[in-house]
Amino acid sequence: MCGIVGYIGPKSVVPLIVEGLRRLEYRGYDSAGIAVAGNPADPTHLDVRRAPGKLSNLEAVLRDRPLEGTYGIGHTRWATHGRPTEENAHPHRDGSGTLVVVHNGIVENYLALKQQLIARGHHFLSETDTEIIAHLIEDELNQAAGKHQGSPVAANESEAIVSTAADSLPLEEAVRRAVKRLTGAFAIGVLSAHEPNKLVAARSGPPAVIGIGDGEYFVASDVPGILHHTRDIVFLHDGDCAILTPQGARFTDFEGNELSRPPQRITWDPIQAEKAGYKHFMLKEINEQPRAVRDTTLGRVSLDSGDVFLPDLKLSTEDLRNAATMTIAACGTSWHAGLAGKFMIERLARLPVDVDYASEYRYRDPIPGSLGLLITQSGETADTIAAQSEMISKGTPTLAICNVVGSAITRKAQGVITTNAGPEIGVASTKAFTAQLTALFTLALYLGQQRGTVTPDQSRHYVDELAKIPAKLEEILRVLDDRCHDLARQFSPASDFLFLGRGIHYPIALEGALKLKEISYIHAEGYPAGEMKHGPNALIDEHLPVVCIATKDPADPTSVLKYEKTLSNIQEVTARSGRVIAIATEGDHEIEGLVEHTLHIPAAPDLLLPILEVVPLQLLAYHIAVRRGCDVDQPRNLAKSVTVE
Repeated sequence: MCGIVGYIGPKSVVPLIVEGLRRLEYRGYDSAGIAVAGNPADPTHLDVRRAPGKLSNLEAVLRDRPLEGTYGIGHTRWATHGRPTEENAHPHRDGSGTLVVVHNGIVENYLALKQQLIARGHHFLSETDTEIIAHLIEDELNQAAGKHQGSPVAANESEAIVSTAADSLPLEEAVRRAVKRLTGAFAIGVLSAHEPNKLVAARSGPPAVIGIGDGEYFVASDVPGILHHTRDIVFLHDGDCAILTPQGARFTDFEGNELSRPPQRITWDPIQAEKAGYKHFMLKEINEQPRAVRDTTLGRVSLDSGDVFLPDLKLSTEDLRNAATMTIAACGTSWHAGLAGKFMIERLARLPVDVDYASEYRYRDPIPGSLGLLITQSGETADTIAAQSEMISKGTPTLAICNVVGSAITRKAQGVITTNAGPEIGVASTKAFTAQLTALFTLALYLGQQRGTVTPDQSRHYVDELAKIPAKLEEILRVLDDRCHDLARQFSPASDFLFLGRGIHYPIALEGALKLKEISYIHAEGYPAGEMKHGPNALIDEHLPVVCIATKDPADPTSVLKYEKTLSNIQEVTARSGRVIAIATEGDHEIEGLVEHTLHIPAAPDLLLPILEVVPLQLLAYHIAVRRGCDVDQPRNLAKSVTVE
């Protein structure tokens, strides 16, 4: 779960790589480093700078000891093996000091490989699994050249690395041979002082993209790292190797067979990855939710007929009608979206749905449904990829809801719904979640139409209500931001929070609790409101804030019943001196007499209310975290794209 940026071309490489790392720092911020070559005065001279902590620490090192060159590679790290120290920071080098590697992922067999390499005379300077890769590549070069392992370089990583002789084996072939000895997940970038003007990248699991510019070429872990320089992107597949030189980009598999990988044109505007005047990316992305929802429905629904169009699903009406069950697999916030999606799909399509944590799915010998659905922001989440592979291995066709076109999960899925939220930089997901809920509702309505379980009148009603959601989100943002700011002043000292909801609103309670714990470090728990008497009542006292989702759709008898039962739960809390913050529907004044604070949201059908309910919970978490002085965009111990299991 790290960020990689590499460049080869005519520009000054250090500012370009540092800029790219800054845009990928959401992927990890325990340490950072850079390796640079191509100094006109000495083309074979390779320099490394590294620093623990955030990218700003590396920038300080570079100010003290500047680098110059035309190609290089950089890395920002989220630690998996080894403490976040300078010696464990990437890039890592081989024993000769003439080759460097950056790595995103985990090498599962690194201890066995390390023992083999030590027996062959290799010496290691870090606690990481990544250093193994550099030594494996060196080992392949040495074997091809008939050499023995040399002595290790000094521990001072800022010292220059100087080439002495060229190896007979091309770097890309040494990389291909080395990665075939690895088990685990990896995306790597490699430089060698023996082969100037060449970058090699390889992927098996975690994401890696190649940017094609005008006489310049890029490698990165994610599109935002290079989007300011090119929109022509090649998404590497598992088992791909890319060789970048000033003359172009070539692609092979791990056996050396040439591959055709035409670039895709990315339509994201680079400004979408900037803060645009907001204090934090998270606040910007909260405010982008009306657009994200609007863009996710754009071109997919007809206001006139109520029809839903999902041409990328690539499953026949017969397949959808014959489906007996659906299994949804996802992680974190996406799992909460899946829980809400279960209510939508079962209600509209009358299709039974199971929702699994992707990280648990393959460990219980699962019986897959007739359809599989993967929900993921990045499309590269390792556990979700593993769940998809399990489904496919058992003959289950899979669909994907994803925010990144061309990502690993979308390539394997038989059908895709892109969420069109644009790049989400804040580690705590906001606009991706509401876009996922929108996509799930659209899918549920589409399935209902294909299966004949919704009427044309119902379809037109739901499509009309869906079209109103962006304006309602704008109203919530306009009215409730200041209210949540005021509540944060009162509740930020709390050490615990409880979030309650019933039915489709219970997943939103879970999501509200997750947002608060992620960015404010306050312990928070989401619970079904009806389960209060089965344990959580013991926690309630005058110090415990309880957030109750108590919305209703007056036209839906089940929604009204849930509301009435939730009012009873609220009275249980207040009877025990609990401090209640209620999320309620506009015009509901009954609840105001029962609770300490009320946040009203516009009315909507019960199945669409979750998209509105989560926004005040996001705002409350954001303002509490800011008041507590927390790093909102980069909360401790978390990374945006979880590409290891």
